[in-house]
Amino acid sequence: MNGAQDLGGMMGFGPIQIEQDEPWFHAEWERRAFGLTLAMDATRSWNIDMSRHARESLPPAEYLTSSYYEIWTRGVERLAVAAGLVSDEELRLGQSLAEPAPIKRVLKAEDVPAVLARGGPAERPIEQPARFAVGDRVRTRNIHPRGHTRLPRYARSRIGVVELVHGAHVFPDTNAHGQGEQPEWLYTVCFSGRELWGQDADATLTVSIDAWESYLEPA
Repeated sequence: MNGAQDLGGMMGFGPIQIEQDEPWFHAEWERRAFGLTLAMDATRSWNIDMSRHARESLPPAEYLTSSYYEIWTRGVERLAVAAGLVSDEELRLGQSLAEPAPIKRVLKAEDVPAVLARGGPAERPIEQPARFAVGDRVRTRNIHPRGHTRLPRYARSRIGVVELVHGAHVFPDTNAHGQGEQPEWLYTVCFSGRELWGQDADATLTVSIDAWESYLEPA
């Protein structure tokens, strides 16, 4: 979807402020927000693409005025309500009003290191061969879906070159909406800065994005 999170190439937001030796967390509540997000993801009440979509579909005014971990927290709240784990009234009051709903899995503290080390591999077997190979020129499709997508707005209808073939991976555009994993071949495609942003862009700049096969067509 064309949401407030899709800021690549947009102007008017000021320079990026780089913080030297930036800490992982700036406040204790951020650490707790990170832990809560991981713990709730581990319940298997939703998947990682649903989690991304919940954050990225926040209303623009809310998204753009929230900090990084505020966005994470609001995403978890939306998912928990949608899954029936908590009600809007309970969130508003900050307390339970009913017995907690059952969940599929509880992430225990002693299991956290192993779970984080294992990660969440998204590569899947697939029967059909890859449509593209390293070195192929491809054009990204000009799409404006209402639902989730990982194809950035600034990289649509642009010509690039395939530089890596990653194998088949879970397709986020369907997985985010409970429509199944529907794995597709995944590629890294390299674009010149001028292809993306015109002749005024830095001639030495290149940008690489990961793109699923259905995002691409031969150039």
